[in-house]
Amino acid sequence: MKLFSKKPSPKEVLRDSKKEMQHATRGIEKEIRALQLEEKKLVVEIKQTAKTGNDAATKILARQLIRLRQQIANLQGSRAQMRGIATHTQAMHAQSSVAVGLKGASKAMEAMNKQMAPAKQMMVIREFQKQSAQMDMTVRSCFLNFLSGAG
Repeated sequence: MKLFSKKPSPKEVLRDSKKEMQHATRGIEKEIRALQLEEKKLVVEIKQTAKTGNDAATKILARQLIRLRQQIANLQGSRAQMRGIATHTQAMHAQSSVAVGLKGASKAMEAMNKQMAPAKQMMVIREFQKQSAQMDMTVRSCFLNFLSGAG
């Protein structure tokens, strides 16, 4: 019992889940191969009983073949579902990684906005414009004085 163990990270949970899904998928594929092998043997046996003319045994074997093929189809469907679940889990992990990245970017942008202080920046720009206008006027008056004194 893991009473005091730390909670696994999402990456570890994903890895464990992926491993379990692969293990289950391999087990299903192994069963499918075994059933397909049995199907081949059953087809050969059906042909042999049909050659002997034993219709009752041939019908029974044909029913077994149908059931066997249904089992294979069901297992193939289960395998497809397992793979779909694994893909979905992987996609969810990718989305959570993107969300974490966006969260970090938004925090950085928030910090920059606090540092920039738009109201403070506006005051600095206004002060710059005011000083620039005063400088312009001083330069013009000096230039006009220079022109009037030189002439």
